[in-house]
Amino acid sequence: MKLPEPKQASKVNGLPIVAPRVAVVRTSPTTVLDDVQRAMGLAGVDDVLDKHAKTILKDNISWHFPFPAANTTPWQLEGTILGLRKAGLRDLLCVQNKTVVTDAFKGEDLNKYVPIFEKYEIPVRFNFKQEDMNWSVFTPKTPLLVLDQIYPDGIRIPDAFPGTNIVHLPTVKCHIYTTTTGAMKNAFGGLLNTHRHYTHSWIHETLVDLLVIQKEIHAGLFAVMDGTTAGNGPGPRTMYPEEKNVILASADQVAIDAVAASMMGFDPMAIKYLALAHARGLGCADRREIRVVGDDITNDNWHFTVGDNGASLVGDLLWFGPLKRLQNIFFRTPLVNFFILGSEVYHDYYRWPLKDQRVFRRWLKHSPWGRLFGSYPPVTE
Repeated sequence: MKLPEPKQASKVNGLPIVAPRVAVVRTSPTTVLDDVQRAMGLAGVDDVLDKHAKTILKDNISWHFPFPAANTTPWQLEGTILGLRKAGLRDLLCVQNKTVVTDAFKGEDLNKYVPIFEKYEIPVRFNFKQEDMNWSVFTPKTPLLVLDQIYPDGIRIPDAFPGTNIVHLPTVKCHIYTTTTGAMKNAFGGLLNTHRHYTHSWIHETLVDLLVIQKEIHAGLFAVMDGTTAGNGPGPRTMYPEEKNVILASADQVAIDAVAASMMGFDPMAIKYLALAHARGLGCADRREIRVVGDDITNDNWHFTVGDNGASLVGDLLWFGPLKRLQNIFFRTPLVNFFILGSEVYHDYYRWPLKDQRVFRRWLKHSPWGRLFGSYPPVTE
C-alpha cells in the first residue's frame, strides 16, 4: 500500500505540530559507519542536542549473549560516537543497566562494546552501582498515566540524568508484550530501577510516562536505530534474525518507532504505546504525518509477526491474564526469585546452548553483518 505524502503540519490536542523527520538510510558493512553519520545528519542531530551538555549513550542490551538483532551493534555504537563528535558533542558517557535476564558486564564484553569505549575514551557508568550514581525521587510536572500509582512512595530516577542529552541505540525488533520495541522502550532500563517488573501489566502506559519524564529532564533527545539485522518473532531475545540493511535516526522517539513498526509490517497507530504517546502530543505515530528523509521506503513491508514462546506464556498469565490481580503476591515478595530463576534457566541454559547459539554461529559465518561483527576485536584480559 502506497502511503500519501506527509503533511507539513497536523494537530494534537488542538495544537499544531511540525511534521517530524525520520531518516532511513540503506547501508552495507563497508559503508555503515559513514551511513550512521549520514542518517544522524539527515535527522538533524546538530539542531536538537545541547552542545554544552553531557551526552549519555544508552545502548540496548536485551540479552547479554550476542544474538543478532537483540542488542546494539558495535558499528551502531561506533558510528554514533563518530556522528556526535562530528556534531561537536564531545562530552560523552555510556550508561548501562541490568535486568533480571541480562548481565551488563557480560553484555558489553560479548557484544564487543568495551574495545570501542577504550578506543574513543568513553567512560561507562552503571546505574545499579551506588558508587556510579544515586537514585532520587523525581516529581514530574506533567500528569502521568500510571507510574505515580505503581510507585506511590515516589518515582526514583538516576541523579546523573537531569540536564544531559540522551541518545538511545535500539535495534529494529519485535517484542512479545509491546509488539515492537525501540527508542521509547530503551528508556525503560535507564530510568527505572530493579523493580521494573512492577510495571509490566501497564507496560504501554509506562513507556508513555517515561517519555514524559525524559522530555522534562533531558536537554535533548535523539535515537539511532539499527536495522542491519532485524528481529522477527517473539522478541526481544528469542527471534528470527532477518537481514534488512537499514539505519534509522530521529529526534522524535515516537516517530522513529512508528516508522520502524510500519517497515516491519505493523500499523503504528494500532500499537497502544505509540497511539497513547501520539494522543498526548509527545511525538507523532501517524505514518502519514511523518517526513521520511534519506532513502525511499514506500514499498517496505517485511510482514513480521510476533508469536509467542515458553517464557512469555507465563508472563501472559500473570501480567495480563486471570492471575493479574494476584501479581503483588508473585512479584513483590520473595516469590519473584523463582520467576527470575526460571527466566534465567530458560534463556541462558536452554535457549542459548541448545538453539540460539547455533543461529548466532550461522549468522557469523554466512551473513555479511555477522562477518563484520567477527572483525571487531574482542575484549582483552
